[in-house]
Amino acid sequence: MRVLGVDPAAAGPTGYGIVESDGRQCRMLRYGALKVSAKKHKQGEGAALQEVHALLCELIQEFAPDVMAVESIFSALNVRTALRLAEVRGVVLLAAAQHGVEVHSYAPREVKATIAGHGQADKRQMQIMVRAILSMSATPEPPDAADALAVALCHLQMEQARRRFGLPPEKEFARPRSFAAVGNPGNAAGAVRIGRATRSAPPRILTA
Repeated sequence: MRVLGVDPAAAGPTGYGIVESDGRQCRMLRYGALKVSAKKHKQGEGAALQEVHALLCELIQEFAPDVMAVESIFSALNVRTALRLAEVRGVVLLAAAQHGVEVHSYAPREVKATIAGHGQADKRQMQIMVRAILSMSATPEPPDAADALAVALCHLQMEQARRRFGLPPEKEFARPRSFAAVGNPGNAAGAVRIGRATRSAPPRILTA
């Protein structure tokens, strides 16, 4: 399964990451972040959203993901930020719909709990865990890109558990344990094994 993870941002870079799994190991195909330039922002909110939409369409066409995993809106955000984030998330969902890609959403704490073992993990901890899980030679930067990879890994963990145990769709069953539990031999069942180092393209920070 190939998953395109997306971390929409209201003001900062929108992170993306493509992860592929054969059911045993995960490997990273590409990751990066799109930072919309101030010039684009001055042209209007529509121009900035168009850049995000164009990037995702390009990634979908190049990598043909089976699923898109998107981080959902954090409920504690103020109204203005939440609305801005909803706009960005909207064009993300639009790109997926236009290409017939299934979308799954995960709350930030849910992603953190799955990848790092607890829902209060900070960005640095998430970067370290993502690097370890994907056997990357360098820590993924910027943090927005690491978050996108984490969302993709979260979906792969959920989907593997669902298939292994014949469970119903994601919102109808309890979430499986985190990647942090993989190192415990007694908890080997149902976990995606940390793969060997893989060759992949370097991260890209795009400026529109």
